Amino acid sequence: MATALAELENEVRRQLALLDYPAHPWVPPRGEGVLDVAILGAGQTGLATAFGLRRQKVDNVAIFDRAPPGGTGVWTTFARMRTLRTPKHVTGPDLGVPALTPRAFFTARDGAEAWERLHKIGREDWQRYLDWYAGVLGLPVRHAHELLGIGQEAAGGLLELRFATPSGETMVRARKLVLATGMDGSGAWLLPPPFDTLPEGRVLHTAQAIDFATLAGKRLIVVGAGASAFDNLAVALEAGAAGATMLVRRRRMPRVNPFRWMEQAGYLGQHHALPDLLKWRFTRHIFELNQPPPQESWDRVADDPRFRLVMGAPIEDARMVGEEVEIATPRGAFRADAVILGTGFTFDLGLRPELAPFAPQIRLWRDAFTPPAGEESALCGASPYLSDDFAFQEKAPGAAPALRHIHCMTYAATLSMGLSGASISGMKHGVPRLVDGLCRALWREDAEAHLAALRAYDVAELTSTIPQELLADAAE
Repeated sequence: MATALAELENEVRRQLALLDYPAHPWVPPRGEGVLDVAILGAGQTGLATAFGLRRQKVDNVAIFDRAPPGGTGVWTTFARMRTLRTPKHVTGPDLGVPALTPRAFFTARDGAEAWERLHKIGREDWQRYLDWYAGVLGLPVRHAHELLGIGQEAAGGLLELRFATPSGETMVRARKLVLATGMDGSGAWLLPPPFDTLPEGRVLHTAQAIDFATLAGKRLIVVGAGASAFDNLAVALEAGAAGATMLVRRRRMPRVNPFRWMEQAGYLGQHHALPDLLKWRFTRHIFELNQPPPQESWDRVADDPRFRLVMGAPIEDARMVGEEVEIATPRGAFRADAVILGTGFTFDLGLRPELAPFAPQIRLWRDAFTPPAGEESALCGASPYLSDDFAFQEKAPGAAPALRHIHCMTYAATLSMGLSGASISGMKHGVPRLVDGLCRALWREDAEAHLAALRAYDVAELTSTIPQELLADAAE
């Protein structure tokens, strides 16, 4: 295995050398310590964005993540499925370099036959692939950096990024900032009422750290029927929970997964080019359709006698009755020792500490577009209305000039730019579009300097001595 991986790493370097054109950097430096692009988030999207910029010879880049090495993204933290939900043949982080594809890595590590037998890639194995990817490319990740705030210089317009690190606070200046902060990167995981009134420890969320060993012997209620709800329910039962009742608002379990339809070059590559009305209609339908649990997640619990599924049971109230949590629904009241919420997330830029000061000035879809009667959507309306380079826009021109330098590569970019941020399926098309937008912005801002460099360019290509008579003819 080690030999095969070493050979693959050599092949990565060979293929990158073959593709290395144009070969020289082109972005003028802005001063010592000033980054051209800072990327927040060292998960799959942040890593791929840094690689894409490097291929375009934008090398003055750094990736910042609050997690330690091996702990970035969701795969070893709160993702609790056994495998990815995406088909194993997906590509994306490789950006078209064959030796960097997931298939190349897993085939080198496990062998061709093992790859053929593999149904879906394990979630922890996906993290191992990403760690290998970052290592073989030598991507500039700065771990243990938590973004505290974003400012902007009065002169020069550079972003000032304030980070907390183990050794204290530090300031980083950058021309551009990419937010590659995942599903909740434009809001927060949802703790809806009435659950916000329950005592700490009695209500848990699928996106938080959970010590499942403490749930052994406990009776649980799980709210929601998405993939994460099923995965957390399964882990709880496997850890010895006495029983788990799943309460679902819908009367029927969703069976159709819109992501499988979305995995086509037409939608992934061209949604961003649609007029606003069609963007709204596509995305509203996708958001409202919801995803069913993967078959693997269903099979993990379906035959367990401790599992009970109650459909058509929207939550009416939640309260403590003695030492028990009581949940009221139209199907009756249910009691348990604790509740696990699979209630998803919300878009609310004001809930993000790094964006809260800017949130009132960020243009949202509800500021830019009025849907036809009957086609309203609160989630779509709360999505940021992005420029074609993923940058935020101002509600009032001139009120927050820093916003055009902050590029939103979170799940909230879906309405404006299609499936791109926080999605393995969308990376193949979304990351190159983001990289192109960043390069376009950098080029435009430095256009005068590039023009001056062109006019001053005097490197002679024809170096042979030219006979005098030819020069005379040319003069005539």
